[in-house]
Amino acid sequence: MTDDELKQLFASIAIEQKETSAQIKELVACNKATDAQLKVTDTHLKATDAQLKATDLQIKELGKQIGGLGEKFGSFTEGMAFPAMRKVLRDQFGMEAITTRYEVKRNGNLLELDVFAYSNGQDQKAIIVEVKSHLREKHITRLLKVLTDEAKHYLPEHANKKFYGILATVDAQESLKAQVINNGLYYAEIHDDVFALKVPSDFQARTF
Repeated sequence: MTDDELKQLFASIAIEQKETSAQIKELVACNKATDAQLKVTDTHLKATDAQLKATDLQIKELGKQIGGLGEKFGSFTEGMAFPAMRKVLRDQFGMEAITTRYEVKRNGNLLELDVFAYSNGQDQKAIIVEVKSHLREKHITRLLKVLTDEAKHYLPEHANKKFYGILATVDAQESLKAQVINNGLYYAEIHDDVFALKVPSDFQARTF
C-alpha cells in the first residue's frame, strides 16, 4: 500500500469516527430529551393521580352526605308517623302495649321492628308495623317474611297471639298499594302528621 493510499485510508477512518461521534452525541441528546419528556409525563401522571384521589374522596364524602340525608329523612318520617300511629293502634286495634324501634336478639341474631304492639286481652293480638318513606316491593316481601318465618321465633312469649302486619308510607305506587292489600296486610298513608289506614271496606286482614 502506498503512502497516498495510507493517507486516504486514515482520512476515511477519521471521517467515519467523526460521523460516529456526531451520531453518538445526537443519540445522547435524544436520550436526554426523551428522559426530560418522561419526567414531565411522570409529573403529569402524579398530578392526575392526585386529582383522581381527591375526586374519589369527594365522591365518597358526597355518598356519606347523601346517605345521611336518607337516614335523616327516614327518621323524620318515623317521627312524624309514630305519635299518630299510637292513637290508631290503641283506638282502632285496642293495643295495650306499643313500642317503637323495637329490637330483640336471639341466638346472636337481631330482629328490628319499627313498631311492635300487642294486646293480652280476649283478642290476643300482635301487630308489626313497618314505616317507609317510599314503598318498594322488597319492603312488602320483607314484612311478609318477618310475619311468616321470624316473628314467633324471636317472640316466643307472644306465639299464642294472632299476628297482623301494617305497612305505613308517605309515597307508594298504586300497584304496590294493591300488592299490600292483596297480601292481607294493612296499608296506611302518612300526610300532614296524620296516620290513616287505607283499605277497602271488604278488606280481610291476614293472620299469621
